[in-house]
Amino acid sequence: MRGGTSKGAYFLAADLPAEPAARDALLLRVMGSPDERQIDGLGGAHPLTSKVGVISPSADPRADVDYLFLQVAVDRPEVSDRQNCGNILAGVGPFAVERGLVPAGPERTSVRIRMVNSGDLATATFPTPGGRVDYTGDAEISGVPGTAAPVTIEFPPGEGPLLPTGNVRDTIGGIAVTCVDNGMPTVLVAAADLKVTGYESPRDLEEDLALADRLREIRLAAGRLMGLGDVSDTTVPKLTLLAAPRDGGAITTRTFIPVRCHPSIGVLGAASVAAGLRIEGGVGAELARLPARGDRVRIEHPTGFLDIESSLEAGPDGLPTARRTAVVRTARKIFDGTVFPRSAETGPFRSPAPCAAPASAPSPGGQR
Repeated sequence: MRGGTSKGAYFLAADLPAEPAARDALLLRVMGSPDERQIDGLGGAHPLTSKVGVISPSADPRADVDYLFLQVAVDRPEVSDRQNCGNILAGVGPFAVERGLVPAGPERTSVRIRMVNSGDLATATFPTPGGRVDYTGDAEISGVPGTAAPVTIEFPPGEGPLLPTGNVRDTIGGIAVTCVDNGMPTVLVAAADLKVTGYESPRDLEEDLALADRLREIRLAAGRLMGLGDVSDTTVPKLTLLAAPRDGGAITTRTFIPVRCHPSIGVLGAASVAAGLRIEGGVGAELARLPARGDRVRIEHPTGFLDIESSLEAGPDGLPTARRTAVVRTARKIFDGTVFPRSAETGPFRSPAPCAAPASAPSPGGQR
């Protein structure tokens, strides 16, 4: 399925090995990693197209389904569960209805989702006319061609602090940063402080080796300050460079995961950026052009924009906390069938693994 501006394989948890190491070994083979082209699997040779969503019924009374996000590295034998993905999240509700985990309403369906990676909750609402998921519609999001049905995702306030370091600003290597977590640990940095404009193409920024070194230094230090420990082998926290908006939005962004520049911006990362812009004295507050009315914040990125509904309120300690966060995304079912991973060099998992396994059996002699 495509979820937002990402693409990934969605599985029922029951169709995968329960033991994490065996599960991850299988998913590496399914996606074709490690290989920069992922030529022998489903991956698309980029972190944004090498993702997995694992869905199961939830035991949490606040949720209908559990969603575990797994980032499958492209060129390394690595599967990480240390972050959420708000784009793949956009497909979780429709997938849950398709697989019978949640009954469809006659017109619209809301699915309550627990994000296993962080324990956070979200509610996805999407059209189901006649009790079936309808992926067609007129909602348009930057970075995706055409239009599709809108998926409205609302996030209740998280239990963790919006400012995980306890400070509106921190200084790392002489650079002012704001560390914010509104669903995705994110470090906000003024692009000009790193000797770039913030309007460069992702490719140009990725080729700037001096910039890569500075970003790595900031990310490692910020991870410790944010209570994430050693983040050298993870993709969080995200680093987002900020510049004044150019196309009518609130801010221009360039986001790194961790050193590759995102061609757009992740949903949860954008939620953290939007909240960060509303923090008085935070990095980016002087660059941002926030709307005079309403909660909508338009985040500009390399391929367009993403609108986030974001509002804050004062917490009991006087620090700001998120009051409301919502976003409209789209999703689409691309393929429904069975994936045949390459044979394992070792281990017992040699049989095909269902990938969004079809409700009906495959046709004889064929592969769904």
